[in-house]
Amino acid sequence: MSTDPLLAALEGQGWQSGVAIAERLGVSRAAVWKRIERLRERGYGIEAAAGRGYRLVRSSDRLLPDELRRHLGPALRDREIVHRDSIDSTNRLAAELARAGAAAGTVVIAEQQTAGRGRLGRSWVSPARVNLYCSVVLRPAIPPLEVPRLTLVAGIAVAEAIRATVPLAAQIKWPNDVLLDGRKVAGVLTELEAEADRVRFVIVGIGVNLNAAQTDFPPELQRKATSLGLASGAPVDRAAFTGRLLTALDAAYETFLRGGFAALRHRYEELHCLVGRAVTVDGKPPLSGTVRGIDDAGALLVESAGAVQRVVAGEVTLRGAYRALRT
Repeated sequence: MSTDPLLAALEGQGWQSGVAIAERLGVSRAAVWKRIERLRERGYGIEAAAGRGYRLVRSSDRLLPDELRRHLGPALRDREIVHRDSIDSTNRLAAELARAGAAAGTVVIAEQQTAGRGRLGRSWVSPARVNLYCSVVLRPAIPPLEVPRLTLVAGIAVAEAIRATVPLAAQIKWPNDVLLDGRKVAGVLTELEAEADRVRFVIVGIGVNLNAAQTDFPPELQRKATSLGLASGAPVDRAAFTGRLLTALDAAYETFLRGGFAALRHRYEELHCLVGRAVTVDGKPPLSGTVRGIDDAGALLVESAGAVQRVVAGEVTLRGAYRALRT
């Protein structure tokens, strides 16, 4: 149900007279007309006919708070959702809001990013109104050293939401990429602000390519990236997917807070695409070997020269795979 009284009056009601709507909202018919025009400007399709009134025929194509709340359960419906048509970076705005006191669970969503960021300072291609670009404010009572595990938690939520949306086996490439058929479809960027022993807040940024066409990607990424629409052959309802993802993220995060990453490790390993694969990890020194899984702390386990080593950070490249991406 929408939190906008006018949208709530129109939803699922067929034709509604201007008089009836005005009485329900306690406003004049002129005020109803002005609100109708504002909804149309936001992308809602509303028909008007003399003697019949108004009828909602199409929801907005934007990821507006009212559209998202239709797809959220009662526990999440009241959370703050900040929407922007265009922004430099949702992570940047989410951090700004967090410093100003935004509550845990606050979500920032943009239709387009002009300076979207990926891991290690890379850019994230963010065309308008086709994908999902969102950031969530978290305030976990954990040591700063545990924050990188939240990237893995978010990866689980993204992969599971994708699998629940399209009949394809989304997989996670440690630590922060989600793949479809070996091509990158989503990424997670986790940033924090902390003191020596206390996390002030964490921003989990998530980008998911939903309905991007091949031409939406620059030439150098067209063989390496994909979208749910491209991979499945059908357009994706962006609002429904976003609701599914936010619900999955909330559930995985609560599991993490109760039991640490160990409580989610088996789910991550079921989705992990690197197990048994030959990789090279950039580091000092570089490491080459075969991935054996992850441990309860989320470290990548790589067997090299007969010994298993823990990797807690670094770029991982699948050796000999032209479509594999560097995280």
